[in-house]
Amino acid sequence: WERCQPPSRKGINTTAGQGQQVGAQEKQVLEDLEMPLARRETENLFQEQPETGNQYLEDALLRSYLKTHLPPKVLEEVNQDLERFGNRLLTKIRPLGWECELNPPVFRQYDAWGQRVDQIVTCSAWRKMKEIAAEEGLIAEAYERRYSNWSRLHQAVKLYLFSSCSGGFNCPLAMTDGAAKVIESLGIPGSLKNAFDHLTSRDPKKFWTSGQWMTERRGGSDVANGTETVARKQPDGTYRLYGFKWFTSAADSDVTLTLARVVDAEGHVKEGSSGLSLFFLKVRDEEGKLNSLQVQRLKDKLGTRQMATAELWLDGAKAELISAEGRGVASISNMLNITRIHNVIGAVASMRRMISLSREYACRRVAFGKLLKDHPLHMQTIARMEVQTRGAFLLLMEIVRLLGLAETNMASEQDQLLLRLLIPVAKLYTGKQASAVVVEAMESFGGQGYMEDTGLPVILRDALVLSIWEGTTNILSLDVLRSLTKSQGEVMAVFFSTVQKKLELASSTAKLEPAVKRMRDAVSSLTGFMQAAGSKGALTMELAARDFSYSLARIYTGALLIEHAARPDASSTDISAARRWCNQELCPAATELENSSYEAEEALQDSALVYDGSPAHGSRL
Repeated sequence: WERCQPPSRKGINTTAGQGQQVGAQEKQVLEDLEMPLARRETENLFQEQPETGNQYLEDALLRSYLKTHLPPKVLEEVNQDLERFGNRLLTKIRPLGWECELNPPVFRQYDAWGQRVDQIVTCSAWRKMKEIAAEEGLIAEAYERRYSNWSRLHQAVKLYLFSSCSGGFNCPLAMTDGAAKVIESLGIPGSLKNAFDHLTSRDPKKFWTSGQWMTERRGGSDVANGTETVARKQPDGTYRLYGFKWFTSAADSDVTLTLARVVDAEGHVKEGSSGLSLFFLKVRDEEGKLNSLQVQRLKDKLGTRQMATAELWLDGAKAELISAEGRGVASISNMLNITRIHNVIGAVASMRRMISLSREYACRRVAFGKLLKDHPLHMQTIARMEVQTRGAFLLLMEIVRLLGLAETNMASEQDQLLLRLLIPVAKLYTGKQASAVVVEAMESFGGQGYMEDTGLPVILRDALVLSIWEGTTNILSLDVLRSLTKSQGEVMAVFFSTVQKKLELASSTAKLEPAVKRMRDAVSSLTGFMQAAGSKGALTMELAARDFSYSLARIYTGALLIEHAARPDASSTDISAARRWCNQELCPAATELENSSYEAEEALQDSALVYDGSPAHGSRL
């Protein structure tokens, strides 16, 4: 609140005790307006830029979470590291991030003499980000395990703080983390030991980043049917890859993981997911030449423009088979889990950044005679966004806590089932939350929110990819259903028991009673939904998949908020956040089932509504 003082520069100040100053400012503004246009000095906007401080020190929920969960010795060291890192973000890293936005990568296909070079030129700030990522251990922290099961959470918090300052470098870090995770899950075979050491290095001169080349010409998440790249085995045991990769993020990375179909002795390949194998390859050879691949072009994207995303031809790229043949999808699933968690980190970080700026702006912007923070409706709007952000943050922390347990062999079977369920749930839900919160937060700046040079539109554009990258909302909703099927329903038993245990913690907190009651009612509704939907067949659950996933997200997040608010040292804002979260519709799946939204007849009407008046109506329905 110390920064919530009346504007000190241009702007009309109406704070009590400053009447003479206000009068002088108003008089000056009126005189300026009466001047002929040619006589005015400059056309300045009479508003102040919002300024935030050390992100870590200003994030009350983050600090209270760490204080609650980390062992005292770990907390002491992590707290010192995060405060130091917060200062570095403020003074060094954020300016570099803006440079990355202003200087996106450029594709140089030919040199001055007509020789094809296919060079992706990145700015110096982008390269500096890579060095900083290594120095800060943004990948290494998770694999050194200095703090045992808490190391993954420490890493996630640093990435959360780094994300909105990173100038898009959080994306290659996601894939680098995923690649390291895959290699570790394979037991770090000797042939990949060197790569693993580079991917997890703290030395800027040794640190590598990794790409993830999966999407091909057919696009989308259906890699089982969309992958056309083939792998031909060589006499030395390596493979040569041939194919077209349509969307390769972080195309300037050092190495990559990719899927391809192995060509057998008769020249045939196996179709479907069981025909896919996982390969590791270096993008360039020891001389710095491209590994038998060509860059066709850089993608012209809506957002994440700071990062090079390219279309690539693989024309005999040398690669190493690292999965069992035909087990590529299963092997790369570890990478997808990590990158989806990074997606959640980016979503929560973008929400937190916009709210931090919004609340600071509200302390500076005067409208209708008073600061924005003194307009109750404005504060209500930001408070609603804050509740969404707090819920998303606690869901993120829960996932990385469970991941830390799994990585140190401390997770129970129930923990692992819950983690498998919560990753797609969190990814799909926070992606939607981020889009909504960032758009809403832009309104709090009025017209300034729409101005490119404020940097606010960048946050919006970069946030919009979060509901698309690593699986759209519908794709992940179906993945949630698969987790139920694979566990034969056991995961839901774990889900319900975990939620109930968290609610029991609040049994003695009177102020949380209404929230707990609403949560118990929602759990009952979800149980009823599952029983009713289970008897109706596969179509019902497919149509309900999205609402079902939203129900899981809202109920579990509500339990986390109540758990946090039930702490002995919980604040009034902790209780308020839990209560407000639980006031929303917690189980939309049950509501829509009662509305008959998942009946076969309604599915036919869905198509009829969509194609009404379309030329495709008669030919496709």
